[in-house]
Amino acid sequence: MVNIKAVFVDRDGTINVEKGYVYKIEDFELITGSLEALKLLTQHGIKIYLITNQAGIAKGFYTEGDFGKLTDFMTHQFHIEGVKLDKVLYCPHHPEGIIPEYSLKCNCRKPGTELVEIILKQEGFQPSEVALIGDKNSDIEVGTKLGIRTYLVLTGYGLEHRVNTKASYIKKDLYAAVQHLMK
Repeated sequence: MVNIKAVFVDRDGTINVEKGYVYKIEDFELITGSLEALKLLTQHGIKIYLITNQAGIAKGFYTEGDFGKLTDFMTHQFHIEGVKLDKVLYCPHHPEGIIPEYSLKCNCRKPGTELVEIILKQEGFQPSEVALIGDKNSDIEVGTKLGIRTYLVLTGYGLEHRVNTKASYIKKDLYAAVQHLMK
């Protein structure tokens, strides 16, 4: 098995079906195979860091509290299924937001690298020991900037982003990406 110690995984369009600003429990629908992929990572002792842009907070569509409720639900459901999320990292900012405290340009919003860099520093991971999986080139750009192996999945926005991606690999979905990572 590869020497991967941790994986950064995007949420919307990678783990769950992209429905645009998912913040309600009833709108949270897993993509087929994503739960199995996360189980596989957990079973192999690979840390899972969910990393997600949540511009809907800055745009006033929902609150950090709403996001927290969905995150708690998701984390609990994953726990029941034997999946351990080590941390959920999110950016509530957007430069075109309407909520003043969140309406800014930042380095935590992907393709900014701040959230990943925090984990790399805290955990002492080397870029060769981690991978990043997402459905947008903004996800992939984070990994590219940091020298991390990247996977673009063709779920969510992946089909339209594959044309000009700089991803290390393009895979059908999260499960296919994790299987490849395990080889």
